[in-house]
Amino acid sequence: MINKSKQTETLSIELPSKLVLQVTQEQFEALAAANRDLQLERTSEGDLIVNPPTGGESGRRNLSISTQLGNWFEAQEELGEAFDSSTGFRLPNGADRSPDASWVSRERWESLTPQQRKGFVPLCPDFVVELRSESDRLPKLQAKMREYIDNGARLGWLIDPQNRRVEIYRPEREVELLENPQNLSGEEILPEFVLNLRRVWP
Repeated sequence: MINKSKQTETLSIELPSKLVLQVTQEQFEALAAANRDLQLERTSEGDLIVNPPTGGESGRRNLSISTQLGNWFEAQEELGEAFDSSTGFRLPNGADRSPDASWVSRERWESLTPQQRKGFVPLCPDFVVELRSESDRLPKLQAKMREYIDNGARLGWLIDPQNRRVEIYRPEREVELLENPQNLSGEEILPEFVLNLRRVWP
């Protein structure tokens, strides 16, 4: 059930676990604007996905990933823009997604108008990271990673701390599975970026 308070203009979302709620892009934008403490996503079919705040361990790991990407970005700012998990992207297939960390090349970012940069960014990032939390089902995250690649991402990492595994996604290539890697390379997409997984693994 969705309730709207006329005084606060805040929406409270209470959905039974098996209920699928479909929303238009306009409705989704209104929901996201009124619920900034929740991470909301929308599938290409219009299904609303409500992601609650992360737990302590996931938050700690995600901060390490975002900090390392941010430090690299600050040194390589001319190459593009980096984003945290609160950033929404409207993919070419119509889905609204928020990767745990992402990066967009300078050329693609500057092709956007100032207005497009303010709202849900109308493109798929060049690079995306999804960090699996305790409650995340792996098949759903794997489908999400394939969606990113199908919509224009050039490199994606699905990091699974529970199993100390990383799945690397690239266009027109098989998924590469790494068992207990200690670091990850940004390859030619993010030159000289190396993610140290020391604080990501349990």
